[in-house]
Amino acid sequence: MKFEELGLLPQLLQAVVGRGYTKCTPIQEQAIPAVLKGRDVLGGAQTGTGKTAAFALPILQQIHKQNKISKNPLALVLTPTRELALQVGESFTDYGNKLSLKCQTVFGGVNINPQIQGLKKGCDIVVATPGRLLDHLQQRTINLSDIQFLVLDEADRMLDMGFIRDIRKIISFLPEKRQNLLFSATYSKEIRKLSADLLDNPVNIEVAPRNSAAEQVNQYLYKVDKRQKRHLLAHLIKEESWYQVLVFVRTKHGANRLCKQLDKQGIPSSAIHGDKSQNARVRALNSFKKGDLQALIATDVAARGIHLEDLGHVVNFDLPQVPEDYVHRIGRTGRAGKSGSAITLVSPDENAQLKRIEAVLKKPIGVMEAKDFSPVVLTPEERLQLNPGKSQRPGNSRTSERSSSQPKGRFNRNSVGSSSRDNRSNGFSKGRNDDGQRDNQIRTNRPDNRPNSSSKGRSDVPNRDNQSRSNRPDNRSNSSTKGRSDVPSRDNKGRSNRSDNRPVAKKNFRGARNAVLEATSWDAV
Repeated sequence: MKFEELGLLPQLLQAVVGRGYTKCTPIQEQAIPAVLKGRDVLGGAQTGTGKTAAFALPILQQIHKQNKISKNPLALVLTPTRELALQVGESFTDYGNKLSLKCQTVFGGVNINPQIQGLKKGCDIVVATPGRLLDHLQQRTINLSDIQFLVLDEADRMLDMGFIRDIRKIISFLPEKRQNLLFSATYSKEIRKLSADLLDNPVNIEVAPRNSAAEQVNQYLYKVDKRQKRHLLAHLIKEESWYQVLVFVRTKHGANRLCKQLDKQGIPSSAIHGDKSQNARVRALNSFKKGDLQALIATDVAARGIHLEDLGHVVNFDLPQVPEDYVHRIGRTGRAGKSGSAITLVSPDENAQLKRIEAVLKKPIGVMEAKDFSPVVLTPEERLQLNPGKSQRPGNSRTSERSSSQPKGRFNRNSVGSSSRDNRSNGFSKGRNDDGQRDNQIRTNRPDNRPNSSSKGRSDVPNRDNQSRSNRPDNRSNSSTKGRSDVPSRDNKGRSNRSDNRPVAKKNFRGARNAVLEATSWDAV
């Protein structure tokens, strides 16, 4: 179907033709008439099927027909990322350049003051990310009381990023009577629940099976060791002569590391992720669009909003944690009816994630082989030969040298200590000789003449050296007879003859009690 058959204004038709579109896509063919009739819409379509124009064109037409007086916006579009907000804002500006309608983009990562100035001047459409829009609402720099159209673009991604509370808080600022449009590439329980709460008798539009990729995208994978991924990627870019490739990784650090590695191999590349400033991300994206960069490394957060109509290759360097994100990643290629390729590099530790992705797609992904990059499967014997030090865990020499006739778990005193690596005495036989008798030379005959700790406080031990405690150089009394007057060795001068005449504290020590019992004559009792 052609756009002329949809009942659009001539100004909008000129803008569409100016962007090179002549025929509408299936999502546009069904959504535009429904929005023009004032119906709520629940649209399910993959990325790159033209759903931005499916809601932008009818909203612009309905706002243009109204005689607007106030400066407050009439349409609000919520997106999960800054890049997608910029893309949607540019689409509204391009389509409505002949209608004298203003569009203001609102997102974080940049100075908020220019956005405040733009909102004060007045606008018709606001395209925003939830976080920055809440900042404006808290500062009262925006008024949403006149909103007539609410659009949730990439709603599934916003829920995955935890924006559900922000979305509900923003909806509380909107009037109850409005037209709601919700678009999502994948469906989940949360999306169904949100659509049930938000939409009123919506028109359900599905132009493709749920959680499926576009048919014009050729998908295949390579099984490769994790350490060889970057070498295989560089090999494919050079050998296949990929002019532009978008590479998805899991972490920000991984994006920076891979960018440096590709630069060293002569492949101009740049990375975009959440830690990059908005200006740096825009510069990298613009350089990639101009052809100055051959590879653009991105995380899932930056995946939405990368709009490149001629992008031919997308590489999943790391598999996504959420299987549905795979559909969004490969949706960056094969846009506007053009063909594209989605290549996935799978290491052995990612097989479980691959199975979950194939379960979402409901079909297996074709496997390709790359010469000299196939993963090597080693047997246990080969692993021991490569890592001989790991055949025995350290500290198990005692167990390995246990006699085969000895039952497991039994303690053999004669074998303990003989297999220790540094010939130190074993903890079980410490202080005993070969006959199992007590070896007093280890503890009593110390080089510093200190008393045996096992006979501490005992006067009946033969090796007891009483000089170490009773005959102290500072004439202090023996602590074992402290505070007792009936002990013969008691020196009362230290405590009983105090200057403040305080009584001697009575403490019952076991050593003093034994001394009293020995000094008492039981025959006299």
